[in-house]
Amino acid sequence: MKATSARLLRLLSLLQTRREWPGADLADRLEVSPRTVRRDIDRLRELGYPIEAAMGTGGGYQLGAGAALPPLLLDDDEAVAVAVGLRTAAQGGVTGIEETSVRALAKLLQVLPSRLRRRVDALGAFTVPMPAAGPVVDADTLALVAAACRDSERLRFDYQRHDGSPTRRTVEPLRLVARGRRWYLVAWDNDRDDWRAFRVDRMRPLTPTGPRVPPRDPPEQGVAAYLAERMDVHMWPNRARIRLFVSAEEAHRRVGEWFGHIEPVDENACVLVCAGNSMLHMACYLGMLDMDMEVEEPDELREQMALLAARLHRASTGF
Repeated sequence: MKATSARLLRLLSLLQTRREWPGADLADRLEVSPRTVRRDIDRLRELGYPIEAAMGTGGGYQLGAGAALPPLLLDDDEAVAVAVGLRTAAQGGVTGIEETSVRALAKLLQVLPSRLRRRVDALGAFTVPMPAAGPVVDADTLALVAAACRDSERLRFDYQRHDGSPTRRTVEPLRLVARGRRWYLVAWDNDRDDWRAFRVDRMRPLTPTGPRVPPRDPPEQGVAAYLAERMDVHMWPNRARIRLFVSAEEAHRRVGEWFGHIEPVDENACVLVCAGNSMLHMACYLGMLDMDMEVEEPDELREQMALLAARLHRASTGF
């Protein structure tokens, strides 16, 4: 019985993640037979969940729209995770949901067992939020973009480039990625015939969304790795290659993951490929790495590092 209940919760969770699920796909995910899936669907319907079924090629199961769903049961860790997430949402990052998050948190705390409520209260009482400056994302925009990703619908939007100039884009959205306090959309740009990344706070979606299109395979290296590469290298005007005389593992530890990507050479050397707005700023950062290195390209970075070295020498000697 316990295994059946756990499977029903997992089935319900899957149905909530996509508009439509073929029965065979659900059977594969749950590692059961299609007949068991049909039985579990019937059980969920008996519990009050409105699940619709479409027969034939392209058919499948989906949660019905507009019906009041019974409450979804949460285990202890899930309930605490939801409560912590609501507290975090109430403190910024996505605009327009702060008060809603507080109201939802208050309702959740009312129904939590006392042992869990004490855990959540402790987190709230003994943590201090640190206000951070930066862009916030409109909740309605975030929800619309997420729905377009889920439904594989083309999305048109007005966009503000990094230099402030406006443009209009038509894309096939793939995934939303949160990095720090910013949200990014990774999507196939139909006009450029390639993958691109867009900051959601700079997007102004145009409705209605476009037609549904077949989902594309994600970038070869994966969505998160693609976005990291775009942000660390391809989105900046100045690029450089620096040979570091340490192993790639040591370079990863000391350089961090926000300043470019590292290409192994041998056990004693690697190459850092990085980019930035200013060659001077890049020279200053490289000088703080406290390791031997050699600039492979460009010449402008070598010149900036030489000027910086001379300036630091004069500051230390008085000459």
